[in-house]
Amino acid sequence: MRHMLYVLLLAASTPALVATTNPPTQPDMVARIKPILSVGGLRFKDLNGNGQVDPYEDWRLPAEQRAADLVARMTLEEKAGAMLIATNNPSCEGGLTPRGIDLIDTQRMTRFILRAKVTLAPADCSVKPTGPANRAGFAQTPLQMAGFTNLVQQRLEAARLGIPGVFKDNARNHVETDPRFGIGAGAGAFTEFPKEAGLAAAALGAGAPVDRNGSIPQRLTGDMSVLRGFAHVMGQEWTAIGLRGVYGYMADLTTEPRWSRAHETFTEDADLMSGIVGELVSSLQGPVDASGVSLSPASKVALTIKHFPGGGPQELGLDPHYTFGKRQIYTDKSGRYGFDYHLKPFRAAIAAGASSIMPYYGVPIGLTYRGVRYDERGMAFSRQIVTDLLRGQLGFKGYVNSDSGVVESRGWGLESFRTNPETGKPYNAADRTVVAIRSGTDLLSEFSNKDTIIRLVSAGRLDEGRDIDPAVTRLLIEQFRLGLFENPYFDAALAAGRIGTPENRAAGLDAQRASVVLLDNRAGILPLKQGARVHVLGFDAAEVASYGYRVTDGNSAGSKVPADADAVLIKVLVSNPGAQAYRSDSPTLGGRAIPRTMRQPDGRTGKPQESWGAQDPCVYEPGASKPDSQNEACLDNRLMFGGAFPWEAGMISLSAMAKARSWTMTPSLDSIKAAMQQADDPRKVVISIYFRNPYVLDEASGVKRAGALLATFGVSDRAQLDVISGRSPPRGRLPFALPRTLRAVEEQHPDAPGYSETRDGALYPFGFGRSY
Repeated sequence: MRHMLYVLLLAASTPALVATTNPPTQPDMVARIKPILSVGGLRFKDLNGNGQVDPYEDWRLPAEQRAADLVARMTLEEKAGAMLIATNNPSCEGGLTPRGIDLIDTQRMTRFILRAKVTLAPADCSVKPTGPANRAGFAQTPLQMAGFTNLVQQRLEAARLGIPGVFKDNARNHVETDPRFGIGAGAGAFTEFPKEAGLAAAALGAGAPVDRNGSIPQRLTGDMSVLRGFAHVMGQEWTAIGLRGVYGYMADLTTEPRWSRAHETFTEDADLMSGIVGELVSSLQGPVDASGVSLSPASKVALTIKHFPGGGPQELGLDPHYTFGKRQIYTDKSGRYGFDYHLKPFRAAIAAGASSIMPYYGVPIGLTYRGVRYDERGMAFSRQIVTDLLRGQLGFKGYVNSDSGVVESRGWGLESFRTNPETGKPYNAADRTVVAIRSGTDLLSEFSNKDTIIRLVSAGRLDEGRDIDPAVTRLLIEQFRLGLFENPYFDAALAAGRIGTPENRAAGLDAQRASVVLLDNRAGILPLKQGARVHVLGFDAAEVASYGYRVTDGNSAGSKVPADADAVLIKVLVSNPGAQAYRSDSPTLGGRAIPRTMRQPDGRTGKPQESWGAQDPCVYEPGASKPDSQNEACLDNRLMFGGAFPWEAGMISLSAMAKARSWTMTPSLDSIKAAMQQADDPRKVVISIYFRNPYVLDEASGVKRAGALLATFGVSDRAQLDVISGRSPPRGRLPFALPRTLRAVEEQHPDAPGYSETRDGALYPFGFGRSY
């Protein structure tokens, strides 16, 4: 498309223009396709090309008034497209793909998920991504990615009404050791900060510096300057490539240690989480004004806080991405925790002016809150949750963005084995669309068929004025407030210079250092003295040697600790690669019988569920099942969103993980035990563990006999070695308690923090941390 910039000098003001006593501030006005009109010395984009400034084109008017005017001009096709968001990645060379063109031109969409990773080097276009990586697309350089988002905005500007787009993605600015599609692809060229729990650990340590005794202040609060520094870097780097929305951050609490998404949470403490989410909204969107709005053209990124009303209390820690993990339960009877405790961070997000909120997949089981008995269906399909609670009681004014796939595949409580009373037939995607929109959900994620909504309106099942227009209005307000109607473009040539700058990387590295928690230093081995003879497992041997240590590399098979070693450094990572073998329709995997002590009601039969795969459509209606968006016949195949086999989800002690098929510990527990034995004295051993979950350091594992124990939450070797060497003192505090035993995990209420109600309690409590 040719770049066209028209400046039309109009002799008189149009009726849409409003008189002002003070001269308005002219915003940046950039058009590549449509004319720019000049009226009274001010400039306006003529987005519909009619030669006059209409109310929706008048940046002096409130966003609500502009949105109402635009909705009145939109066709039903355009409105339906505005309510959809789906993945739109660039081609290998940074251009539009046929799918991307279809989403814009045919589906009339203006919101997209941008999942492609940003890297310094361009992708090898001869190697096509396969499997889940295919959905993430080809990696892009900063120049390519910024150029791509500009191309999309240009194509949108050329459309009838010129409505600009919003690109969103999951978190990018973190050290990610186990990238997962739909969860987090990793930082790539972006600056790496610690994972969410690491930011919380650093904030707690900054708020109350640690001491040698591990003292915990009675009223422990976090220093939010840590979050402000993170948000400053994130905002700078996201806007450099045209990313203006984040699917984040998670306000879920780490009260169920077995939940596989614990590594995306900040903390178990609702007060700390409230401070963090409030700071993130304030820092990335801006301060809230008198009308409760924090979004403006000066905002860096609009947040979608998730997963309302709190996804932490998953039964048995099972993930509701999967058919066997649908149930959220609230069992704490103390009155201190429970459902209201998990709402607290969302109240803070709303007060700070969060632009959007995402309900979770999970189904609330047996929940009564303030006299209301809640329907047992996924949160996005619950009018009680979305309209009555979120909007009515909590006063949320933004838009509601569903989680991905709820319409087509993960609509728990409205599955195809249930009969829709409205139609007398099994629920299908159209039925779930009706229920979600009627419930107050405005944006349907990873759904890209506008005709579904159009047909539902034509059939009278949805009303355009009552159901569609309010949703589209709420969505458009975000685009107006962000200033995208005036300028959605970014200078692609500047992108590389704004991502991963030396200053940003220094800030990220310091936050990593500050997040490291010293749990024990019983032998006083840390800080490790200069010139020590060090045997390493897990750590990069060359990196350790660069600190002036004499290093032997224990990472190769068969290597042993030298007799003259002064110390053994062990870095432990845990992941679940073995879980990718899972198949719902496999007799030995999905067909595996559920122990009676773990059985949940099967929605199809009302009886206890017999096997783990019983609720997957490929099992209960194999002839009718169709591949989902991952090209898998079964929804749960490969457990691609993370986690262990469901029967191994609770095996979070080090000894149990060592025996499990779907858990992998690197180095293995046997290797760790052998190194501790070869060291002759376990006090020579320093063990650093990345706690993606609150793992149990059980007695049988032997790790508690080590001379020093460190807890990390997504940090580089360099950050850890700075602490181990004493270049940087340990500063972090635990953002969640570590359970003493697996029995404590099993006895603990999934909606309550800390394990105080269990017989064995916590090994290390919330807020614990030591210094040298």
